[in-house]
Amino acid sequence: MKFACLVYIDDKKQDALSEADLAAIVTECEAATAWKAELEKGGHYVFSAGLQSVRTASTVRKKGGTASVTDGPFAETKEFLGGFTIIDAKDVDEAMQLVRKLQTRMLTVEVRPVMEPDAELTDPSDRIIRDAITRNRGR
Repeated sequence: MKFACLVYIDDKKQDALSEADLAAIVTECEAATAWKAELEKGGHYVFSAGLQSVRTASTVRKKGGTASVTDGPFAETKEFLGGFTIIDAKDVDEAMQLVRKLQTRMLTVEVRPVMEPDAELTDPSDRIIRDAITRNRGR
């Protein structure tokens, strides 16, 4: 079963980072690199990527059949998505154990199952949507 580990970073103004801020970021990156190596060694690593600054983001919204593009993320938040890692684990308990091994002080990691065709779906809404899609494909 695959899990997306979404890494959120506190929204600090990156133009005004002190040497201490930069040192803390480097420490976090080193911890993430060590965690990735441990995941690879255990056969749990699938893929990961960091994302460029939130200032490089654009958001596309569709309303009434018309797409509009705005600069930046879709919402003002205190944290922003900084990257992600896809891991392979037997279940959510193992996924949580693997994520707990990431030695970090600044990051928040959201763990969410990937919706794979044969995945066990624990949320009723996900099951309803998958069943509707499956019925629609059978037409």
